[in-house]
Amino acid sequence: MKLLVCISKSPDTTSKIEFTDNNTKFNEGGVQYIVNPYDEWYALVRALELKETLGGSVTTITVGTAADEPVIRKALAIGADNAVRIDSEAKDAYYTAYQIAEYAKSGDFDMVLCGKETINYNGSQVGGMVAELMGLPFVSLATKLEVDGATATVHKEMSGGVEVVEVNTPFVLSAAKGMAEQRIPNMRGIMAARTKPLEVVAPADCDALVSFESYALPDAKTDCKYVDAGNIAELVDLLHNEAKVI
Repeated sequence: MKLLVCISKSPDTTSKIEFTDNNTKFNEGGVQYIVNPYDEWYALVRALELKETLGGSVTTITVGTAADEPVIRKALAIGADNAVRIDSEAKDAYYTAYQIAEYAKSGDFDMVLCGKETINYNGSQVGGMVAELMGLPFVSLATKLEVDGATATVHKEMSGGVEVVEVNTPFVLSAAKGMAEQRIPNMRGIMAARTKPLEVVAPADCDALVSFESYALPDAKTDCKYVDAGNIAELVDLLHNEAKVI
């Protein structure tokens, strides 16, 4: 089984977020990047589990510059066999999906997996776009994936229950919480990642469809207000007139 896993970078959740150029660009100075958790913990790990059970290979693909290679090596340390980097900034969701699809079309992959979204943009767009550009079925927000020959059984959470679908390979899938458990790379994996193949590919000709006009930080959190345990009237008044939750 030949599996392609989309890997993107996200700022570590402890990073201080700032903007530059009149709030039109994200300030990357001093920011520590990690593998996007949905890509790593769910899509990549489940792909590795399938490889270990059914045989085959796992390739990761990233649209990014040389600065993204430490993140790519982390995915290799977890267990991916090789990696591909499309040598370009990830300009927007369509541009990113187009680059992935163009590479994947010639790779004869049984599955293309990605996380349901990135934790910095929360767009949940790339997986569906890749499927459309490749002309393949798309299963989104999958929480469980089992494969029997050329047929996959996929579970998805829905309002009030679980939806179970069957799809034949090849297809594209976005993975959500529940798909797999996080793996921590060991020293052997870290050392092996240094010599695993990382192919750098020139980007396909494609224009981004979205430009970012400005960024803004959320409003600062207000200080906590403490109410005496016996003063129920004041508590109700604050919840009703200030917090507006009742």
